[in-house]
Amino acid sequence: MSFTCAIIGRPNVGKSTLFNRLVGQKLALVDDQPGVTRDRREGEGRLGDLTFAVIDTAGLDQGPRGSLTARMQEQTEAAIAAADALFFVIDARVGLTPNDRAFADFARRAGKPVLLLANKSEGRHGEIGAMESYALGLGDPIQISAEHGEGMGELYDALRAMMPEPADADEDADADDNDNSESRPIRVAIVGRPNAGKSTMINQLLGEERLLTSPEAGTTRDSIAVEIDFNGRPFRIFDTAGLRRRSRIDEKLEKLSVADALRAVRFAEVVVLMLDAQTKFEEQDLRIADLIEREGRALVIAVNKWDLMGARANQVAALRAEADHWLPQIRGVPIVAVSGLLGEGVDRLMKAIEGAYAVWNRRVSTSALNRWFEQAVAANPPPAVAGRRLKLNYITQTKARPPSFVLFCSRADAVPESYLRYLANSIRENFDLPGTPLRITLREKANPFAHKRKRPS
Repeated sequence: MSFTCAIIGRPNVGKSTLFNRLVGQKLALVDDQPGVTRDRREGEGRLGDLTFAVIDTAGLDQGPRGSLTARMQEQTEAAIAAADALFFVIDARVGLTPNDRAFADFARRAGKPVLLLANKSEGRHGEIGAMESYALGLGDPIQISAEHGEGMGELYDALRAMMPEPADADEDADADDNDNSESRPIRVAIVGRPNAGKSTMINQLLGEERLLTSPEAGTTRDSIAVEIDFNGRPFRIFDTAGLRRRSRIDEKLEKLSVADALRAVRFAEVVVLMLDAQTKFEEQDLRIADLIEREGRALVIAVNKWDLMGARANQVAALRAEADHWLPQIRGVPIVAVSGLLGEGVDRLMKAIEGAYAVWNRRVSTSALNRWFEQAVAANPPPAVAGRRLKLNYITQTKARPPSFVLFCSRADAVPESYLRYLANSIRENFDLPGTPLRITLREKANPFAHKRKRPS
């Protein structure tokens, strides 16, 4: 069983910087503004030969019951409950504050082993604050600089003494065998405009209030990954910050959040575009869908807040027609009506994700492709360009994820874009590839006579 450490402390003491240092990646957003982290984020930490789970948490702060601040603290309390040990971080340059003292009592009451980390101790600036931290009664402070990597050796020694002995090699081998027998989780990113209900939907999938939700737009900042199991199939789902039009993004923090969301799209296999049923297919929705198609990810559209639309005949069929009208480049994309608040349509959404993933991985044999290709070209020959006929030789699929094809022809630069769209739509229809991005690359067939010199007249 993995050893888990939760990083706690008041806002802006460098918890997320330490988290990024331990996991070896810039996963958590970092900014000078306090309170950047809101949800808890988990990762695999490494320190020398030690491997452990590490949880980044929101800064411990006090707020009225039911407020966003109070619910952020509830997330931190859940992380503390799940942890085997706590990293209590203070800002050595600032020294102790009343909040540090109050939350040190909170950490003691948790009944977990605590390592006191005096962060920002590089140079001589943190000496006084580190000495002050003895007053917290949490033991000897470990002076570190999460930003510069100083003090990691001392942290390693303290953590190693705290962790249980590693399991036997035989047990590790058995565990590896069990891991290999399980299928790899499908990576899914849920994206959309602010306040479309992304976090609420993920909470429904998990069956718990794992992610912060609020009527206020922009509650989610980091891209938070959660693991779920649906009908025996594992999924790794990323909640992301809302994507607004670039012209409306002014704050540095929102720019960082958007960049994090776009990174989640690039690393996902399936992307769920969450629309608001009351304002669906707005310009920004179409821009996001086009981005997903250009990145080559499998796409599923979820129309959320469907419970607010009332019961009218043929609503779902109308959705299908609207999607094909506004997104012709991914005709047939799966579209599901859901309600994250009530949990309606969750099963349909997960099945649509599985279906989109299967289509995204599909391969077509070369023989079947070329039988179709002959019929498609015969039914609609390519237009002549500058009085010369284009010759299309044959087609083959080079890879999946997304399905990608190479078309061998003469004069690749003269093939019209409209004709490639015709071929792509015909491939979708004939080989059951609805809604997934398709890539057709043109390649000129080598001229066997090009090396021969022209005879002198």
